[in-house]
Amino acid sequence: MKSNFIHTYVSVDCVVFGFENNQLHILLVQRDANKIDSNNMKLPGSLIYDDEDVDDAAQRVLLELTGIKRMKLKQFHCFASPDRAKNPEDMKWLDQTYQPNINRLITVAYLSLCKIDRKLTNVSKYRSSKWCPLSEIPKMPFDHNRILKESLTEIRKWIEMDVSIAFELLPNKFTISQLHHLYEAIYNRKIDIRNFHKKIVPLNDVVPLDEKQEGVSHRAARYYKFDKHSYNKRKMTI
Repeated sequence: MKSNFIHTYVSVDCVVFGFENNQLHILLVQRDANKIDSNNMKLPGSLIYDDEDVDDAAQRVLLELTGIKRMKLKQFHCFASPDRAKNPEDMKWLDQTYQPNINRLITVAYLSLCKIDRKLTNVSKYRSSKWCPLSEIPKMPFDHNRILKESLTEIRKWIEMDVSIAFELLPNKFTISQLHHLYEAIYNRKIDIRNFHKKIVPLNDVVPLDEKQEGVSHRAARYYKFDKHSYNKRKMTI
């Protein structure tokens, strides 16, 4: 029976969402420094160290990629198909990058959110990284397209459990229109703006500011902020 045992490695892959120009964006990294094309992009990830917890490995990957310490992460699925690392090009890259003897590669997938206007500091082995609109995601190696697809289902569940998560994607001050477009992007469907406005504005945690847009060709919209302290306090009270 021992011949059925396999040399298995565990990795983490991270799906980092941002929001800009009314679209969800995904933070991708360039897999091969010598190939500059859209099909050379992948989700950021890494094999875990032998003394490392998987959660710590995900935080390490994102710290090296963004410079942000302790990003909010949600572990959402384990991908362990025997065929996920069978593509010859993928195996070649693994061998060149890690020099392991891999028979099987299992990955634990994480979901995170980041304000897209935040300055990112990349000190990872992936020297090239970029925000890619969800509508322009290329074919990625391994099963990264599947991981991304499942993360979209997960982000909806996450926001339904904790609405404050959605505001992690918006600037500190935002318009109701921006919030409306964010929800449309997350749920991939049109949402009636009038009904949306009626539901959002009365919420105690969405606070109107004494500021409006400047230098716009249309009627200037009021800015709002999300009062996270008030939201957390109210949750604790409930």
